[in-house]
Amino acid sequence: MMLSTVQWTVEDYHHIIKTGVLDDRPVELLAGEIVTMSPEAEPHAFFSRTAGQYLTRLLGDRALVSPAKPITLPNQSEPEPDLAIVQPLGRDYLSHHPYPENIFWVIEYANTSLEKDSTIKYHIYAEAGIPEYWLVNLRTRELVVYRNPRGRDYGSKETLQKGTISPLAFQDIKIPIETLISA
Repeated sequence: MMLSTVQWTVEDYHHIIKTGVLDDRPVELLAGEIVTMSPEAEPHAFFSRTAGQYLTRLLGDRALVSPAKPITLPNQSEPEPDLAIVQPLGRDYLSHHPYPENIFWVIEYANTSLEKDSTIKYHIYAEAGIPEYWLVNLRTRELVVYRNPRGRDYGSKETLQKGTISPLAFQDIKIPIETLISA
């Protein structure tokens, strides 16, 4: 006998959320599957919070830095990246989470979630057309920058431990790598 899983749509997922069934469960929708999110250990929480505060100050009103909130993607996914840097659309977000066209880039901090973030989420973000995906590997203290989505992959990958980086959407700013990966 072959077993198969139920594939959920974003609409199904929203309906399930409204029922309250998932209230006490840390989950996200990834490629039609409701997946448990890894708990955040202290380093993960520290680095993502610190980076979020830094980027908020740096970007000012040019972008909204959204920490651990859903983004809605067309590939039946509603992940909750550690940081999503999105257009500051104000009250528009009362009726929908940011869509790919609203997203400048996303950042994931990964230790125990490294496998999921570097494979499943990598493909989901590329397929949705997220222009830039930054993956902070907390094990090696490296920033892996993926750019130029092409289908389910990104056309470029750069691994950094020092120096500065300018996000594609804001070429005029320079972000020290150390502010993202070290205490």
